[in-house]
Amino acid sequence: MITQSIFALFSALGFGILFNIKGNKLFYAALGGGISWFVSLYCEGLGFNINSSFFISSVIFSIYSEIMARILKTPVTTLIICALIPLVPGGGMYYTMYEAINGNIMESIELGLNTLSSAGSLALGIIFVSTLTRLLMSAKRKRELGELEKIKKI
Repeated sequence: MITQSIFALFSALGFGILFNIKGNKLFYAALGGGISWFVSLYCEGLGFNINSSFFISSVIFSIYSEIMARILKTPVTTLIICALIPLVPGGGMYYTMYEAINGNIMESIELGLNTLSSAGSLALGIIFVSTLTRLLMSAKRKRELGELEKIKKI
């Protein structure tokens, strides 16, 4: 599990270089990829199905990306994309097309639906954390504005 996570870190590092991420941001983006793969494998080891493990992993790496983006003062997207790379169901997309070309339509549909559900789990986890973060930040701003108004009245 550790070895696979290290390789996932290096794959995310390669994509970070491709996306032109500079400095220590590149390391933290790649670390997100290693974390995402580790959490996914760990959840599968606990008995979760692939969709649940992808959802949990995407929630974890999205939280990590949101926190690190604020610490590093960089857009969250740069960190999320690198953390997402190891989990992208590229093999499922390939085998879906392979079965379709070979004429195994039922197998192709089954693989395609599994791939779509895996990708959907990833997207839902990212959207969940992003929405929650925006709500929390909006509530914080409203609270700060309310305190500012109290100070102005004094």
